[in-house]
Amino acid sequence: MPAYHSIFLQDTDVRLIANFPLLPLRTRTRGPAYTLPALPSSNPAHESPDPDSESYDALDEVLSLYRANTFFRNFEIKGPADRLLIYGILTVGELLGKVPKVGGAREGEKALMNTALDNQFAMPGDAAFPLNQAFEAPRDRQDAETLRQYLSQVRQELAIRLLARLYAGNSTTPSKWWLSFTKRKFMGKSL
Repeated sequence: MPAYHSIFLQDTDVRLIANFPLLPLRTRTRGPAYTLPALPSSNPAHESPDPDSESYDALDEVLSLYRANTFFRNFEIKGPADRLLIYGILTVGELLGKVPKVGGAREGEKALMNTALDNQFAMPGDAAFPLNQAFEAPRDRQDAETLRQYLSQVRQELAIRLLARLYAGNSTTPSKWWLSFTKRKFMGKSL
């Protein structure tokens, strides 16, 4: 059975830095991404909108495909949107590893947001980035800074959405269904 790929592969009018796409995001976090419309108030924060919705973005896709794709050690990249999917899955894996097993939502929020806000993360082109063979380095310093801002925006928004899913029903303990994937590494890699 093959891994799940991004539904945003057919989007060809997306800005690329090296071979990494800057897809639109549904976010309130400042950054270079084009902002999609907010979710209607009837949609719960811990659920993704329907993929046909105009508010559905690549981060909803990352969170919905994370658990299924973590079982795969190989992943064929079919386009730039798959690179964002890979980076998002690796980021979710990193964030899940920082969730405290005990403590409430407050401690979980603090741990995830500190990880997401840390600007010393590895990005494509850095020596510490685990998948440099599949990602190109930015051409110049300005592209590198724009990509760092976009990835920081992605990390912050993923942390916010993951928190909503981890502490959806019970605010005292994180969801065991999400935490059961903390030891799994997508493609055997981690950030």
